[in-house]
Amino acid sequence: MPENMKKSTLTAVAAAVAATLALSLGGCSMETQSPADARARAASDAGPGTGRPAQAPATGAGKGRGASARTDCATAKCIALTFDAGPGEHTARLLDILREKNIHATFFLLGKNHVVTRPDLVRRLSDEGHEVANHTWSHRRLDQLGRDEIREELSRTQDAIAKITGRRPTLMRPPQGRINDDVAEVSKELGLAQILWSATAKDYSTTDSELIKTRILDQAGRDGIILLHDIYDGTVPAVPGIIDELEKRGYTFVTVPELLAPAKAEPGAVYRP
Repeated sequence: MPENMKKSTLTAVAAAVAATLALSLGGCSMETQSPADARARAASDAGPGTGRPAQAPATGAGKGRGASARTDCATAKCIALTFDAGPGEHTARLLDILREKNIHATFFLLGKNHVVTRPDLVRRLSDEGHEVANHTWSHRRLDQLGRDEIREELSRTQDAIAKITGRRPTLMRPPQGRINDDVAEVSKELGLAQILWSATAKDYSTTDSELIKTRILDQAGRDGIILLHDIYDGTVPAVPGIIDELEKRGYTFVTVPELLAPAKAEPGAVYRP
């Protein structure tokens, strides 16, 4: 291929990648941070000799592989398990599984018809050490709303969760991952960091638990954030196999805040592996 054609092809590919990224962010021009970037910035800001010392990663497989206070994702092979749009009818079973496996996850909860109708599950999530986060009130695409509507979608869920757990979430996940500058500004105002993902099973499109497991395992990587939904029939049955296989591969499961530590999620910022 002539050199000028090669350059033209590469330019076209780069433009396509950029267009895809812009679409996924709903036209947002802000910077995204990876977990590794966030950790490195925190260590740099702390200065020589003042940052958190490196810790040895957890070892062994099976029960007890969940993150502990000693887990440092700069050295351990960490991955975060997250669930959207609950709590639902399968959430109690999922919590039983996570307790058995000694793993903590991050739950991005829907307010309407979920948080307000299942307060006992919300309370259990918090009491059992999972990270309780915000997935809006009614799952409307935030990039299609004005600032007042965005604020209502997020603040109503903030209030509902705080009323049950006594704690306001610090993380949010936008429906479909669609964000823009207005979403970022309102999120910052409400003290919410925006959390995207690196692995998804598209479990809304299938009830095949084996397929869900395979899709996640194929996309899993260090510092990854797994997106699943505990409201679909095929998802929760896939979770034990996902956990067991990733533990065999040497992963330590952490919550999103643990994945970012020693950095703290910055309100309004966008985090994506």
